[in-house]
Amino acid sequence: MKKIYFTRHGQTFWNVENKICGVTDIGLTPTGHEQAKQLGELIKQGNYGIDEILYSPLIRAKDTAIKISEMTGIPAREEPRLTEQCFGKFEGTARNGEEFMTAKGHFIDSYEGGESMLKLAHRVYGLLDELITDDKVYLLVAHNGISRVIKSYFCDMTNEEYAHFGMKNCEIIEFEINS
Repeated sequence: MKKIYFTRHGQTFWNVENKICGVTDIGLTPTGHEQAKQLGELIKQGNYGIDEILYSPLIRAKDTAIKISEMTGIPAREEPRLTEQCFGKFEGTARNGEEFMTAKGHFIDSYEGGESMLKLAHRVYGLLDELITDDKVYLLVAHNGISRVIKSYFCDMTNEEYAHFGMKNCEIIEFEINS
């Protein structure tokens, strides 16, 4: 059975400050670098069978992926379609802000200068459609917003489940693809 793995990047400075990163290019904290190292070790010791790592071009995901690649020897390459959703006017604001939490339930809105969840899903679903047709096992290294889209590709979710789904930094999840 074919598998695709997904992980969220390591902890960022804005994660610590409870701010929305979106496409703002925020770096990893020392803890985030350590999380990436620990995940690399977990993958190296595990039986994941990963052939290639694809990562978002944003520095937090790139640094996480490169560390995993260095530790495991798995080749890694940038994949622009894994870039986090642009949250427009909400970037740099509180993650749990009331206005943002309401806006997350509106899938066609573009956050005044951002990207709608529908457009985000379109680009990520296109990538997944390609990846499931070849024989490689991938690790995708990206962002919390991307994790929601990927989960919705493989699993039915209600709007509320989608809006509230999230992953911890450097948590890894597996999706099985039935051929």
